[in-house]
Amino acid sequence: MTGQRTPTPLSDLSLQSHFQQLPDHHYQQVQPSPLRNPYLVSVNSDVAHKLGLDLCTLHPDELAEFGSGSRLFNSSQPIAMKYTGHQFGAYNPQLGDGRGLLLGEHLGPDGLLRDFHLKGAGKTAYSRFGDGRAVLRSSIREYLAGAAMAGLGIPTTEALCLVGSSDTVIRDGFPEPCATVLRVTPCHIRFGHFEHLYHSHRFNELQQLSQYVIDRYYPDCAKSDNPPLLLIRQIIQRSASLVAQWQAYGFVHGVMNTDNMSIIGETFDFGPFQFMDSYKADQVSNHSDHQSRYAFKRQPDIMLWNLFCLAQCFMPLVTGDGAEEAKTAQGLLEYELAEFSGYYKACYLNLMRQRLGLSVDPKQDQGDQQLIDELWRLLEAQQTDITLFFRLLSETPEKEQRHKLAGITTQAKAFEIWLDRYHQRLLVENSDTALRLTAMQKVNPIYLLRNYMAQEAIERAYQGDMGRVNELLILLRDPFNKHKVLEQYVGPAPQWASGISLSCSS
Repeated sequence: MTGQRTPTPLSDLSLQSHFQQLPDHHYQQVQPSPLRNPYLVSVNSDVAHKLGLDLCTLHPDELAEFGSGSRLFNSSQPIAMKYTGHQFGAYNPQLGDGRGLLLGEHLGPDGLLRDFHLKGAGKTAYSRFGDGRAVLRSSIREYLAGAAMAGLGIPTTEALCLVGSSDTVIRDGFPEPCATVLRVTPCHIRFGHFEHLYHSHRFNELQQLSQYVIDRYYPDCAKSDNPPLLLIRQIIQRSASLVAQWQAYGFVHGVMNTDNMSIIGETFDFGPFQFMDSYKADQVSNHSDHQSRYAFKRQPDIMLWNLFCLAQCFMPLVTGDGAEEAKTAQGLLEYELAEFSGYYKACYLNLMRQRLGLSVDPKQDQGDQQLIDELWRLLEAQQTDITLFFRLLSETPEKEQRHKLAGITTQAKAFEIWLDRYHQRLLVENSDTALRLTAMQKVNPIYLLRNYMAQEAIERAYQGDMGRVNELLILLRDPFNKHKVLEQYVGPAPQWASGISLSCSS
């Protein structure tokens, strides 16, 4: 048919190397250290389609070779990227890709360049005391998390495939099987890339990086009188939108260090993440976070703190030298950072209104925010499952809601006053109930990647059964519709799930 593009065989796929236009101290050229006896665990057909690959021609053994570092794509020039960052609030100059390699960029049929990044590819100059490997456990979680985020419509890195092997490494005193994830995203540039150049006083190269980012990711900024200023503004806006989506869906990132923040506003390097089953404002998903720095309720403030670190790096970019110019630059950047709260609140309120079936009405802003805040307090006090509650509102007529609440919470009566206020607010809408419920079902998922689901997939995989990974992939890519497979995942998490402990190696 006219206009269709013939799918590219994997062996013919060719990569480009645009990032290497920058000075070579931005990276180190490294060849991957291939895993022994690689085997394909899973392939994400949605990602394959974006890349213009035909699943019917993808042979598992061939994909395992490319996805494990045993074989390189045409024209691939693997590099480990250098960056720094603030980790748990302290600046660390000794960072970089310690276990991942940027293989190159692929031009998809949609005209978008996407990075291919192989995680678990072996040691680099930035591995420090690490072995450069990723284990199957953490790789399964990252692979499924990318699919889950994409299914919800939250900007995220994804992965084409997950590959296991017979190699093992020691984690927490025990041998674990190694794995690799072939990560795919338009951008692997982090806040930490800018921090590396700023804190090492490489201001000319900071300008080069800024221009590279503008040319590739923010081309409209080039038309501005002050392109770097417009660039930081748009990064702030995207970051505010991203964290608003995390808060609306109960996602706990776990390690919001600046080196884990993407300059295009994607969920990136989330480590010991979790989607909360029942709401807990103080939820911490990383047992190494002893100070609760990255607790759920603190994520918007931490995102702003991270943006402050990034904005500091833009001081030399937004104006020239001199005390007055520096003062002006500081004032401009402080103004942009002050706008974060407004961006965040507007995006968050809009998302929560969608989940509750409410229209955007500036006259209702204060009342709607109070309604939402009170709901979260109720959900926390009653330890009610977030996903089940919002889905109940999306599927159940008003007259049946109180009765059905008894099936998902022990104190259904506690919600009665809130439900009365909610339905009084709905009267303002004067909307068609059936259409409203249909719209709500498109934003309130039936399935989330609950911790216990990932844990079950991991335990089966360690017994040689990879089937659960692929079954979950089906649910997570399409979380708003019921699936006949794995119907048990429609319900609440089992009691044992609360005992799952996560660390940075998770």
